[in-house]
Amino acid sequence: MFRLTHYVRELVNPGSMRRPGTPPGPVVIWNLIRRCNLLCKHCYSISADTDFKGELSTEEVFKVLDDLKGFRVPALILSGGEPLLRPDIYDIGKRCKELGIYTGLSTNGTLIDEAVVKELEQVGFDYVGISLDGLEKTHDEFRRKEGAFAASFRAVELCRAAGIKVGLRFTLTEDNAHELPELLDISKEYDIEKFYLSHLNYAGRGNKNRGDDAFHRTTRDALDLLLKEALQDVRDGRDREFVTGNNDADGVYLYQWAQKEFPEQAEHIRDYLEAWGGNASGLHISNIDNLGNVHPDTFWWNYDLGNVRDKPFSQIWSETKDPLMVGFRQQPRPVTGRCGECQYLKICGGNTRVRAYQLTNGDPWAEDPACYLTDQEIGVESDSDRLVTTPYDHKNRVQHVSADGEKISVQNL
Repeated sequence: MFRLTHYVRELVNPGSMRRPGTPPGPVVIWNLIRRCNLLCKHCYSISADTDFKGELSTEEVFKVLDDLKGFRVPALILSGGEPLLRPDIYDIGKRCKELGIYTGLSTNGTLIDEAVVKELEQVGFDYVGISLDGLEKTHDEFRRKEGAFAASFRAVELCRAAGIKVGLRFTLTEDNAHELPELLDISKEYDIEKFYLSHLNYAGRGNKNRGDDAFHRTTRDALDLLLKEALQDVRDGRDREFVTGNNDADGVYLYQWAQKEFPEQAEHIRDYLEAWGGNASGLHISNIDNLGNVHPDTFWWNYDLGNVRDKPFSQIWSETKDPLMVGFRQQPRPVTGRCGECQYLKICGGNTRVRAYQLTNGDPWAEDPACYLTDQEIGVESDSDRLVTTPYDHKNRVQHVSADGEKISVQNL
């Protein structure tokens, strides 16, 4: 996760942000339940409105929570499916807070009404993230349910009225990028504290729909807009926070923006960005799925490291013999292609490895095809400018495997 506003604020007011350091333990995104009342196009967990067998019991969840506390996990994000469909979600949330773990809830928001908001308030969740994938028509199409936008936005209003910190989550694709400006206007109008822009990742239904991923030019335009908004917010004293995820090239893009807009602070911010280090999968970011399987992050559901029923999470995560995990923790990571030659590898950490894995039939260290920076911008020698205006410039048919193991062939991505 890239805290864009924090770095912009540091550029405007040097010293306002602590230099990033090494967290005491990994942030855990926990998909407590796979069931969901929606059927979203970009779902990485391939959820559906049905019960999935073998999910962890309340007692098992509590046992894992005790281990996470002892392992000094700094933050926990409870997700799904739709986590509010778990009958024990409030008990789990309360237990997290009793242990003193920062706890966020990632929800589609459609189940949040006045009664649910009271429960959320009593639990004391630190943050509730609600997904909106565009304006009403677009969002309902993405979520495949009429009325989803109205229900989700009502949830935002209810959480704000109850004093719960709430934010919007937006997954950028070519189908909804044109509505980003209006969503940002809405977040400003309703004084919503946080806006999270997620780049599409190749896993689950997101993998199946990778042809809808935002073009490189569209991605740059979106970042330009976020930087403009963030800078204006900082200058106006507004507390709205912009965060991006799943494309760590955003850090490099911000540095190059700073070279133009804040040249006197550019190297200072580069030092901060290198301390941040970019992609943290398998290092500072982890995932537990609904069955208790541990993964390097939420987009690696086809790669198990162990199961919390068999071994404590702390022991699984401390294991260093797994070859993928060894690579994740190697500095610099053993990336190849453009990523290996890039002069900003210390900033982005090689970007999102699962995209390389999906598009090369299993090579997690190949170049990330979603890097939207040109060869010239990253200091790589080439005969032509690599910035493209189609999703990804792969000329040959390739076969990909989604998170549920289904093989998919895509032409000319």
